[in-house]
Amino acid sequence: MVSDAIYPFHKGGKEVRYHHLCPRLARQGFDVHVFTMQWWTGARHRRDDGVEYTAVTRCIPLYVGERRSVLQAVLFSLGCFRMLGYHFDVIEADQMPNLPLFPLRLVATLKRVPLIVSWHEVWGKEYWCEYLGRWGVVGAAVERMAMRLPDHIVAVNAETRARLIEGGVPAVRVTVLPNGVDVEEIAAASPADTAFDLIYVGRLLDHKRVVDLVDAVGLLAGNGLALRCAIVGTGPERDALERRAVELNVEHQVSFLGSLDAHDAVFGLMKSSRVFVLPSVREGFGIVVVEAFACGIPVITTDHPDNKARLLIDHGVTGWLTEPNAEALAAAIRTALSEPLDPERTRDLLERCHWDRIAIDLGDIHTTMLAPA
Repeated sequence: MVSDAIYPFHKGGKEVRYHHLCPRLARQGFDVHVFTMQWWTGARHRRDDGVEYTAVTRCIPLYVGERRSVLQAVLFSLGCFRMLGYHFDVIEADQMPNLPLFPLRLVATLKRVPLIVSWHEVWGKEYWCEYLGRWGVVGAAVERMAMRLPDHIVAVNAETRARLIEGGVPAVRVTVLPNGVDVEEIAAASPADTAFDLIYVGRLLDHKRVVDLVDAVGLLAGNGLALRCAIVGTGPERDALERRAVELNVEHQVSFLGSLDAHDAVFGLMKSSRVFVLPSVREGFGIVVVEAFACGIPVITTDHPDNKARLLIDHGVTGWLTEPNAEALAAAIRTALSEPLDPERTRDLLERCHWDRIAIDLGDIHTTMLAPA
């Protein structure tokens, strides 16, 4: 497995995915070896929960401001050549950043093993140009070329699979395996002592649009509905969000709780909240949505085309979809608080998104793709 970031040192969706899947694959009998950056102190090698970890580079910051570091992607890509000194039967890598997939294709070819890539989202030229400006055409071209490198792709949702096929990947080479949740771990978590009306959990980045949530709390307060909102997470937008809460005179209603290391603490806060709000306009999957469902609370998220979390919502049944602005979000919040939904309606989704089930399916893909001895 190849990923430049691992849990708990970084807590994005791809890190959570491998955090749950790697130990489960090891328990199935696979010899799982993760190649990453050196997030830990001490030797380059470590072992945890049946999984071997090896650092192929020192730890380099993933972001410059809110954008992914090009230098980090280049140096990690070069570090992947160290894998030539190891034996393995199959390589699986995560798709972001795209650049390491090029040396990994060469490593896989030289070692005569298949390359599988977990693909979280397809950005396309328009978003690449929004993200990188005039360099966006280069990013889009790299993405298109990277799509053609794997022997097989594991897409985290059907829409990403469709966009990969539109980009020229043969349909037979793309399988959908969603992200998941640890249902038993969530069930064991006790509700927090402090109750909230609304909760957000995630990185505080511009595309997450947490500012729309703060503005919605302000709009509702101005209309006589004072709500308690918990914002869990860190990121470059935090200072601006706190200033915005003060400007709207809702700083006493919005609690910025920072990053919580313990899973059960996050799940406890979800269980003590009435509605989970994800105002993001870009998500590759949206694990927190499934976690909120497992905690028994409905979800509001945006109907933006780049927000794949919207695919997890059955509007008016398991949650609500809304336009990506504060006014629409405030209206959806008012509806959600006045029209409780039946949490049992999420049962089928939770069964499909159980990590144990996903690990078995991924193990089957690896076994099928194994190169001849």
